[in-house]
Amino acid sequence: MELLCTEGEQLKRAFLDPVFINDNCVLKNLLKIEEHYAVSSKYMDFQSDIKPYMRKVVTKWMLEVCEEQRCEEEVFPLAVNFLDRFLSTYSELKRNRLQLLATVCMFLASKLKETTSLTAETLVIYTDNSIALQQLLDWELLVLCKLKWDLSAVTSIDFIDVLLHRLALPCADIQKRVRKAALVNLSMTLVDIDFVMYPPSLLACGCISAALASILPYTQDTNRLLSYVNTLQSSAAIDLDIMRSCHEHVVRVVGNSALSKLTLSTTPSKDPVSHPGTPTDTLEVVTN
Repeated sequence: MELLCTEGEQLKRAFLDPVFINDNCVLKNLLKIEEHYAVSSKYMDFQSDIKPYMRKVVTKWMLEVCEEQRCEEEVFPLAVNFLDRFLSTYSELKRNRLQLLATVCMFLASKLKETTSLTAETLVIYTDNSIALQQLLDWELLVLCKLKWDLSAVTSIDFIDVLLHRLALPCADIQKRVRKAALVNLSMTLVDIDFVMYPPSLLACGCISAALASILPYTQDTNRLLSYVNTLQSSAAIDLDIMRSCHEHVVRVVGNSALSKLTLSTTPSKDPVSHPGTPTDTLEVVTN
């Protein structure tokens, strides 16, 4: 007689370290180090065959793979960082190699952030076997060389919990909702090349402030919203006008008509706000 186990495999996730998120030195170091991993917002202008829309298509595909495989939250932002850094140093990449590059970037990010990383075989299947296993392994070395083996990049998601903690939101439920909305906003912006121009800390602030604006209208507390925005601005040492511009940019990309009416200096809308979903449409990048 067969014995059936209904418990299933449990994914082990790390808990937030209160010492880490409380330490101001951690935030200062993140702000200092992020500059080292910045790329030019104009790097796509120098690509001979890759176009901006191709990057959007392939990053949407990366997001879907990471979500379906229930990867750690840090995997997708880190993989996109690898992709942008590689393309900023290699302008001759052909479009029929873009998905291969994206696959390698996910492979490396998963190895760095996952307890049990994505396997090369699994990733090859997600490409519909359009790349060979040996290709993936060969390009892993190429990408590592181009990145100078420096994989511990600071990305926007590294700032989310550190900044949220400093807001001292009134209850755990609101903090959870704001965090979830901020991560959705971040996922949406990472697929848009226009956001490459923002430092990770600024993009994190923009995503959090847009999340706050989507949730706090229910409390009708404008002063509290502005207080949170000022805390974000001072914590990340960002000019308020620049932060307002990033906030509005995030809102436009998220595409929520109710949110698009909000600014950092006006009364929040009373209309219900629906949170944006992640993209599910994956198109073919390779053309004949």
